Amino acid sequence: MGNIILTGDRPTGKLHLGHYIGSLKNRVRMQNEGNYDEMYVMIADAQALTDNFDNPKKIQDNLHEVILDYLSVGLDPNKVTFFIQSEVDELTTLTYYYMNLVTVSRLQRNPTIKTEIVQRGFEKSVPVGFLNYPVSQAADITAFKANLIPVGNDQLPLLEQTNEVVRSFNRIYGDTLVECEAILSEKEIEQRLPGLDGSAKMSKSLGNCIYLSDTSEEVHKKVMSMYTDPDHINIEDKGKIEGNMVFTYLDAFSNDEQISKYSEFSSLDEMKNKYKSGGLGDVKIKKVLYEVLEELLTPIREKRKYYEEHMNEVNTILKEGTIKAKSRANKTLKEVKKAIGIDYFE
Repeated sequence: MGNIILTGDRPTGKLHLGHYIGSLKNRVRMQNEGNYDEMYVMIADAQALTDNFDNPKKIQDNLHEVILDYLSVGLDPNKVTFFIQSEVDELTTLTYYYMNLVTVSRLQRNPTIKTEIVQRGFEKSVPVGFLNYPVSQAADITAFKANLIPVGNDQLPLLEQTNEVVRSFNRIYGDTLVECEAILSEKEIEQRLPGLDGSAKMSKSLGNCIYLSDTSEEVHKKVMSMYTDPDHINIEDKGKIEGNMVFTYLDAFSNDEQISKYSEFSSLDEMKNKYKSGGLGDVKIKKVLYEVLEELLTPIREKRKYYEEHMNEVNTILKEGTIKAKSRANKTLKEVKKAIGIDYFE
């Protein structure tokens, strides 16, 4: 069997630069390299409901925002299969069978789940669906026999638990499922982009994001408000690079050719040295970052505008992809039921 890629996002809001540099860019690269047999991109609406069950409209409203973001960054429906998680019932059935292979205590020890329980205020009362998230993800991955999963490093404990489910199933019922491996971004900064305010992570809930769909004016306003060095008050003051979000973002998104194009410096290192020695103002470096981000976001906006004006095409892409994904997942479900011995009418 060749390489099968599965990736996706929860539709809880528009996608932002953190999503782009952490996973979307990697997905487009893998798609264009073509070293795979199948590639699935899932809109994980069912998983999003585990902590938004009392606000389903949020999921409904953002589902199309996510597919528009996917298409606008260059994911190609001729090369990948887009699908809606909740429309593939086989995933729910697989989750049900896999639940027998995982203990509650193991789910509670999962570092990603422990962190997210605190973030969502679920310490005293955790919804079963939310606690069961790692098992659901194991179903998503194994349904397509996916072996390559582009993720951020915060998702590694979930993939580890997926492989535990695979090993348990295969040990009890015979070799049926396939283990997976994480595909991480090469640069550490790409694995977790900080927020504009210097927070550990760019987050919709903290309001510290630049969205892929932001207008030029919105990007300019957000860049100009970015956290830099609070002690760098006057232009002639020496400035700090560490913790300065403008330079963090320049590290993530720029190259020396762009630095030379938008400033008098030949490289980012030269710009950093000038800032550290004094004589370079925050407004100037922010203007360079704005130009760099506009170079990235302008073609994304243009492609998004096309798809916004052709929503029938977008809906067809989703519908056809979901039908294909359902057929593939059904094949795995039949194999799983046969392995367990509950394929009574086959």
